[in-house]
Amino acid sequence: MNSYLIFILAILLLSYLLEQAVAFLNLRSLSPDLPAEFTDVYDAEQYSRSQNYTRVTTAFSQIQATVTLILTLIFILMGGFNLIDGVARSFGLSSIPTGLIFCGLLALLSALMNLPFSIYSTFVIEQRFGFNTTTVATFIVDLLKAVLLTVLLGGPLLASILWFFEISGPLAWLYCWIASVVFVLIVQFLAPVLIMPLFNKFTPLAEGELKEAITNYATRQNFALQGIYTMDGSKRSTRANAFFTGFGKFRRIVFFDTLMDKLSTGEIVAVLAHEMGHYKLKHILSMMAFSILQMGFMFFILSFFLDNPGLFAAFGMENISVYAGLIFFGFLYAPISTLVALGFNAFSRRNEYQADHFAAQTGADGEALISGLKKLSVSNLSNLTPHPFNVFLNYSHPPILARIAAIRQLGAEDRKH
Repeated sequence: MNSYLIFILAILLLSYLLEQAVAFLNLRSLSPDLPAEFTDVYDAEQYSRSQNYTRVTTAFSQIQATVTLILTLIFILMGGFNLIDGVARSFGLSSIPTGLIFCGLLALLSALMNLPFSIYSTFVIEQRFGFNTTTVATFIVDLLKAVLLTVLLGGPLLASILWFFEISGPLAWLYCWIASVVFVLIVQFLAPVLIMPLFNKFTPLAEGELKEAITNYATRQNFALQGIYTMDGSKRSTRANAFFTGFGKFRRIVFFDTLMDKLSTGEIVAVLAHEMGHYKLKHILSMMAFSILQMGFMFFILSFFLDNPGLFAAFGMENISVYAGLIFFGFLYAPISTLVALGFNAFSRRNEYQADHFAAQTGADGEALISGLKKLSVSNLSNLTPHPFNVFLNYSHPPILARIAAIRQLGAEDRKH
């Protein structure tokens, strides 16, 4: 059997088994005893509901992973990629349009495979636990908008990558990297004003106590605000959140309208201080630099596999092409991508602790931050006791109890001094 095929099948199976093992450990770590830290915001019934939510979503993820693995294996072993390539080539177009059709058809198949799971998650599971507020019309319109954006933004980027790899020789990977970085930066700048408003309505925060408190805190930190907005997050879900978006003159603070209903002014300012800490401590830039370097490494490695006959034989392909090589390389790169994700998550968890520290050290009330985090955990039915191995593999944020303990320890150290 083809060695590339053996490797790819092994990676798929091992990844699946690892995911199932983590799910098992995570369910085993659920504790029926409510942590003492949460006795002021949870009752026994609510806590049981949060654990049931973890069980239901975990079981659903396991089923989805199993179905996805089976369909992927069937598609590979039955020559599905070669069949799609034949359809794309049947139009008689040049290589770049053919590549766009090939990748588009694969994306369509993937979307159709995932659509039933998305529908069930939104309208059954999220509905059952009181999160979903998405209407069928909103779900469909969101889907159509996402497809349109993928075509309008992803299409030209993919076409440029195919073009560079076909004409640029050994340095093609470098040109693709530069083009991708430019694309990402442009999207980062334009997303707040052009892309995000396609999905949500952004309203300037009204004058009042909250805006005054936010403005005063930002002024003390010499942090220029370009705008404070609320977003109609309740249009799709009852979940609450807040975030910074954009750079430079496009930078804005956004609060979900659901957050405004659940947190006090002091708690919202504390959450804002945490988000501001990411900017002040240059976490946004460092994470972006990390992603850009990883992207360059990926393109460099990719350049060695685009026309590898053994790799194409593994997928039963009759023709070698740059566009198919891009897809097949993704299977080979999966183990490296996992290792990169581990490093990224560990770095992100460290950043979250530092942002909490920043908030507590710059005048935001540490107890208000704790209170806000606890309320958000309760409203989102977060798992309070995730298994450490699950945290290591999948968490970009530390578990809530660990964050609270760190904030409390910081407060105790400040009192000593």
